[in-house]
Amino acid sequence: MRLYTEQNLAADQAVALTAAQAHYLRNVMRANVGDNVLLFNGRDGEWSSRIDTIRKGAGTLLPQRQRRPQRPEPGPWLLFAPLKRAPLDFLVQKSVELGAAALQPIQTANTNTGRINLDRMQANAIEAAEQCERLMVPEVRPAQKYTFLLENWPKDRYLLVCAEFGAAQPIDLMLRNAPPDSAWGILTGPEGGFLPSELELLRNRPFTRMVSLGPRILRAETAAIAALTCWQSVLGDWHEGRPNSHEPSTPKL
Repeated sequence: MRLYTEQNLAADQAVALTAAQAHYLRNVMRANVGDNVLLFNGRDGEWSSRIDTIRKGAGTLLPQRQRRPQRPEPGPWLLFAPLKRAPLDFLVQKSVELGAAALQPIQTANTNTGRINLDRMQANAIEAAEQCERLMVPEVRPAQKYTFLLENWPKDRYLLVCAEFGAAQPIDLMLRNAPPDSAWGILTGPEGGFLPSELELLRNRPFTRMVSLGPRILRAETAAIAALTCWQSVLGDWHEGRPNSHEPSTPKL
């Protein structure tokens, strides 16, 4: 059992459960006083805690010891055009599992979903972080027009633009030639694709890198997941072992 909290974490400093968390522990997991729960808040690492009190709609946990210290998670920002509810839920969940540091909806000419439920996105991000044992929850940002983001893009961060057509390097080649320790964002387009004028505007920015995801046209959510997977494979933390694993791994063919 693992939960995210916004409260500070320290030994024997009680952490209050939300009503939803108390319901989850009491009614879904059938947990009782004394049972162990892992807590994290994105600042203080992960803490092994015990249930001190629990009742309908409320309860408290007592952190006992820090199980893992906080560590940086320098994943890429993911910029994507909003999707319908089910594909968006999938996109948020999988991008959290793949280490995205921020989730930024963008508006383009062909964006066909205008309304975004940020509370739902945040809830999905928290649930995914709890399940995949991340130490932080990615920042969920309100939607912005892509031109506004370009005008305010940080100068020290590259932006991978996943282009459906036009001149673009294979994403693997681009990432393997990337400057060491560079910061990145990944931009994928809407279901209707980018307009040629939008791609031209993106191409002319000094921080953008136009990349191809192969010869097939991918669904919007697939493109985002594919790009994140490529980034993790080349520049991310897939080269590290599991944080809680003490057994040496033996490669098998």
